[in-house]
Amino acid sequence: MSLWRLREFHDDDLDQAIRLWDHGRRSAPSTEVFPVSEVVSAARSGEPTIVAVVGEELVGMVVARLEGERAWILLLALSGGWRNRGLGSALITELERRLRAAGVRRFGALLAPGATGTTALEHCDYRQVSGLVYFEKLEHLDATDAGLLTELGGRVLPAGLWERLAGMHEAKDTIERRIVLPLVEPEVADRYGVSPPKAVILFGPPGTGKTSFAKAVASRLGWPFVELFPSRMAAGGDGLAASLREVFADLAELESVVLFIDEVEEIAAARSGAAVDPGHGVTNELLKLIPAFREYDNRLMICATNSLRTLDAAFLRPGRFDYILPVGPPDEAAREAIWRRYLDSAVRTVDLGRLVDASAMFTPADIEFAARKGAQRAFEREVSARTGAPAGTDDYLAAIADTRPTLTEAALTAFHEDIEHHLRT
Repeated sequence: MSLWRLREFHDDDLDQAIRLWDHGRRSAPSTEVFPVSEVVSAARSGEPTIVAVVGEELVGMVVARLEGERAWILLLALSGGWRNRGLGSALITELERRLRAAGVRRFGALLAPGATGTTALEHCDYRQVSGLVYFEKLEHLDATDAGLLTELGGRVLPAGLWERLAGMHEAKDTIERRIVLPLVEPEVADRYGVSPPKAVILFGPPGTGKTSFAKAVASRLGWPFVELFPSRMAAGGDGLAASLREVFADLAELESVVLFIDEVEEIAAARSGAAVDPGHGVTNELLKLIPAFREYDNRLMICATNSLRTLDAAFLRPGRFDYILPVGPPDEAAREAIWRRYLDSAVRTVDLGRLVDASAMFTPADIEFAARKGAQRAFEREVSARTGAPAGTDDYLAAIADTRPTLTEAALTAFHEDIEHHLRT
C-alpha cells in the first residue's frame, strides 16, 4: 500500500501548492521555463494536474498542458522529505495514464539541469534530447499599452540593468529587500502579510545613482519605465496641475508601470503658506494623485530628491510613501567596484588603490567621468607619440585632479541630517 494518495487538483489545494513550489525553488534554484503564475493558471483552468497527499498534507504535484497529441509537463514539485522515494515517478505515471486516455502520444518537459523531476523523468523512460537550443521572447505590452507608453515617453528597459549596478552594495541590498522582492514574490509576501510597496522616495546627494537604481528596479521587474519631467510640463500652477492629472490618468491605463519623478521637489516643494503661492495648487494636486495611484496593482512610483528638507511636510507623512531610503556616496569598496567597471581591461595596468583613495569625494557619476577622461588622455598621447603604452595610473590620477567632485562637506552634512530626521526603512 502506498504511503501517499494520488488525486486530481482542487482549488483548495492552491495555498499548499504554492508553498510546495516555493520551498522547492529555494532549496534547488533553477531557471524557470514556466513561471508559477502560468502553472497556477493551468491547474485552475482544468489542465491535467495530479497531486499527492499524505493525510491532509500536499507532498507532491505535477501539472501538464495539452496541445493536441502532445502534452508538456509544466511543473513537478516534491516536498523535501519525499524526494528519492518514488513519488515523482508515481505522479508522472498517473499523469501519463490520464493523458493517454485523452489521446496524447508525445510527452515533453523543459527543465533546467538538476531541477526537481529530472531523475523521475529518467526513471519513467524519458530521454534527454541534445542538440536543441531553447529560445524565448517575452512581450510585456499589448498594442494598446505600447502606443500609450510611446505617448508618455516611456519604454521597456533591457534586462540585466540590476545585475550591472556596480558597488553601492548597502543601498542595493536595502532596495532589493524592501522594494524589489515583495514585488517579484507577491504570493510569498502575501502569505507573510507583507504589502508590496506602491510609492517610495530615494534621497541623496546628486550623482549617487538614484536614477540608475530606479531604472534597474524597472528592468528587474520587467515593467515599463516612465520618467516624469516636471520642467517639461505646462508652466504655471494650474497648467502644471492639469498636466499632472492627465499623465496620471494615462498611467492608469497601463497594465504595469514604474513611474520615476526625479527632483520631485520641483512639484512638491515646501509651501510658503502664502495664499498666492503658485506652488500650492501643484503640490496639492500631487498629494491627491498619490493615493489614487496606490489603488492599482503592478504600479510603483519612485521619487528622487537631493534633499528631503526641501519637500513639503505633508508629502513626507506616513501613508503616501512606504519607504524613504538613502542612496549615499560610495564607500571605499563601492568606489573600487565602480572603478573596475569603468576601467575594464585597463584595470590591469593601474594602481587601483591609489585611484580609490584619490576619489574619496566622488560620486559614481564623477568616477565614470574621470575614467573616460583618463582613457581619452592616454588615447591622445598614443595618437601623437605612437608608443603603444597603455593607459596608466598617472593618466587617471590626472583626470581625477581635473574633475570637480560633486560631493561637498555641506552636502554630506545635509544628507546625514536627512537620514536622522526622515529615514523610513
